[in-house]
Amino acid sequence: MRTRIAIFMSIIQAILFAVHWFVYATWMSFTGAANAPGVSAARLILLLLSVSFVITSLLAFRYSNILIRIFYTISAVWLGMLSFFFLAASLSWLTYAATVSLGLSFHKQAIAPLFFGLAACTSAYAIINALWIRVRRISVKLPNLPESWKGRVAALVSDVHLGHVRGRGFTQRIVHMLLRLRPDVVFITGDLFDGTSANLERVAKPWVHLAPPLGAFFVAGNHEEFSGHSKYLDAVRASGIRVLDNEKISLDGVDLVGVHHGALVHSETFRSILRKASLDPKRPSILLAHAPDQLRIAEEEGISLQLSGHTHRGQFFPWTWITSRIYGPFVYGLKRLGRLLVYTTSGAGTWGPPMRLGAAPELVLIHFES
Repeated sequence: MRTRIAIFMSIIQAILFAVHWFVYATWMSFTGAANAPGVSAARLILLLLSVSFVITSLLAFRYSNILIRIFYTISAVWLGMLSFFFLAASLSWLTYAATVSLGLSFHKQAIAPLFFGLAACTSAYAIINALWIRVRRISVKLPNLPESWKGRVAALVSDVHLGHVRGRGFTQRIVHMLLRLRPDVVFITGDLFDGTSANLERVAKPWVHLAPPLGAFFVAGNHEEFSGHSKYLDAVRASGIRVLDNEKISLDGVDLVGVHHGALVHSETFRSILRKASLDPKRPSILLAHAPDQLRIAEEEGISLQLSGHTHRGQFFPWTWITSRIYGPFVYGLKRLGRLLVYTTSGAGTWGPPMRLGAAPELVLIHFES
């Protein structure tokens, strides 16, 4: 296991070295600043930044103190900026090639500063955008919905990622928003925690102030399973939220099923859990599952509505494009597969770079219609 982790981290570090070199070489080639004052210091800073995310990530999994949180946040922000600077460098070369091939008159020295300046501004906006949690409202119609559920509202929260970047204050913001919105029930579909070292009960404690009429329910995501999910589930339970441990409960005439991510990824295990739940075809059913996976199985086993997160909608380009290739139409929003309705939320928090562009953070209010 340790060997595989070492190989994986080595590959990531090699990629980061290559991207940093490309960005640096592009800037120097276009600006001619190789002999300018301060270049040696800039090279040293860039070298340190190139190894910062891997080092701080390894430290973050073992330690939680103010210095580690600061350094981890800086490295995470830089990783996001690096993505935009890589795109800026690529566009610089493409623009230069186009101007040369078309015989256009253009100063080479102006190309890179233009794109790199746009990348810096985009990074700043993406950081601000990631802090602005929207409230998205959707309406669903489920077959055989009990009269008591008509007009009720459920809140869907996912991918908060409490840890070194988002902490107790972020939890308080979400809880305060939910208190104002006053949903009848709250569903939390995993990755409440980032998986790094943290005082789990402290960062989750604000949830104790939330007491929706029908309760709050949680299933684990992949980040709660990095090092065994029992400590995360204990922290969730201590905050007054009920953990659905691969089980079904009856929620005022609706079957509510919760499946942890570790069981979801194994198709036969997942199917077995749904069959043991003995869903009543005459009652609507809601499935809480971290990722929009195994949708065909959920549809075949009679689930009416699946609520998921996990994708973050990619957070920002090019990851927005990559996640859409992986999950297709189910990467985000309300979609249908046969008799199954699926809503995938972009989530409230972030993983890695605390940035979002074209994938706004959200809390979802689900209105049940007759």
